Amino acid sequence: MKSAVESVDATKVKLTVEVTYDELKPSIDHAYSHIGSQVTVPGFRKGKVPPRIIDQRVGRGAVLEHAINDGMQSFYSGAVRENALRPLGQPQIEITQVPDLSDTSTSLHFTAEVEVRPEIELPALDGIALTVDDVEVSDEDVTGRLDALRERFGTLVGVDRPAAEGDFVVLDLTATVGGEPVDSVSGVSYQIGSGNMLEGLDEALTGLSAGESTTFSAPLAGGEHEGEQADISVTATSVKQRDLPAADDDFAQLASEFDTLDELTADLREQAAGAKTSAQAVQARDLLLEQLLAAVEIPVPAGVVEAEVHRHLESESRLEDDEHRTEVAEQAATALKNQILLDTLAEKLEVRVDQNELLEYLVSASRQYGMDPNTFIKTVDEQGQVPAMVAEVARSKALALALRQVTVTDGSGAAVDLSEFIGSDEEDAAAEAATVDDAVAQVQAAVDEAAAAQATDAGEPATAQEPAAEPATEPATKPAEAPKKATKPRASRAKATKATDSAKATDAAEATEA
Repeated sequence: MKSAVESVDATKVKLTVEVTYDELKPSIDHAYSHIGSQVTVPGFRKGKVPPRIIDQRVGRGAVLEHAINDGMQSFYSGAVRENALRPLGQPQIEITQVPDLSDTSTSLHFTAEVEVRPEIELPALDGIALTVDDVEVSDEDVTGRLDALRERFGTLVGVDRPAAEGDFVVLDLTATVGGEPVDSVSGVSYQIGSGNMLEGLDEALTGLSAGESTTFSAPLAGGEHEGEQADISVTATSVKQRDLPAADDDFAQLASEFDTLDELTADLREQAAGAKTSAQAVQARDLLLEQLLAAVEIPVPAGVVEAEVHRHLESESRLEDDEHRTEVAEQAATALKNQILLDTLAEKLEVRVDQNELLEYLVSASRQYGMDPNTFIKTVDEQGQVPAMVAEVARSKALALALRQVTVTDGSGAAVDLSEFIGSDEEDAAAEAATVDDAVAQVQAAVDEAAAAQATDAGEPATAQEPAAEPATEPATKPAEAPKKATKPRASRAKATKATDSAKATDAAEATEA
């Protein structure tokens, strides 16, 4: 197969491909076989119809069309690999010449226009400097964590006063559109200020006492009439406030493994510091991505963006919403720029994703979707999404590796150590050495097992053999080459919360009433 590529613009190329008759022959044979199994010809069994009879009955054109359709994906993919292209969208293929089935010197010619990842030049990473926030834990940070823990053990108490910010209101609600009721709920507990139900509900409930009602207008947040403006009638059947337990030694013993409030407070301060350190890693990652994007002009394939916008709007049944289309197009273009940048970075840093890293990512993603990990992984595999998942892991690793090469300081100018979150070259070297040692040990174990089996077959006692000081030959199988400066992905997270992990009750505030 011969192929050539020419650039149409910064994000599109045109492939010209010639497929010889011999290369097309397997697809031609398959076409005859498949068509022969479908047609009925008197005097011949299905599947045993000769090609010349199929040519007469069906026509060579149908056979050729079947053969080309059958082999096109393979021919196109081969041309892409041959020219080291990185397609981002679906190709537009045009057949420019078809072969003559009676002449083996003829060939198939086609062109394919496809949008590809543009070539961009990244700046030197060692010249990039990032400044992140200082890790300063204030008394307010500790108090906030302590109050959050106390809220988990609080109780709801009914009050005879108008509802205010933070109060819990048990409400009945009815929504109407055009005078017709479209939805209603009853006996729902809602905390004023949470903002997780309807736009304007917080304002409507504030100032209501138990038994009072009010009306307001708001777009519906879900259901058949999602997004439509509705008239909402709401009644507060009861108003409750959360009473918190006193912050003392008794509470420390109730809510944690600690005996005193001072011990609990010290642990909460450590947690706050860990969270801020984790935030430094996230901030450094975001700043690095921001600087790289600012330093590079990235052309965006318009066709890829338009395809994503159409898919998104179609899933929401909002293809005619021009305002939303503009918003989605901007988001899609930004996401694609980030993807192009990170894919280029991963390639530059020679990032490789191993099986354990992919599995760790898939298990984590399954939790986000609330699915069983095995079911999630099977679904991803069946939908052909594994390569996309591998690419996501590679992008994450690329940023982690890049952060090792840039300079990161805090507001005071002190160097920031992010190795807890992005790993280190020393850890990678140790992991690589362990992998090699493990592989050698496995080979030696296999040799010992084979020798023991041979001795047993010969009637000799099978005894363990001393390993040779130096292997006479290299192992038959070598471990896969570790990626240069690769790191096991680590989630940016705060340190484990002792007080939370050892809590002796769940959110009693919403389950207990005085």
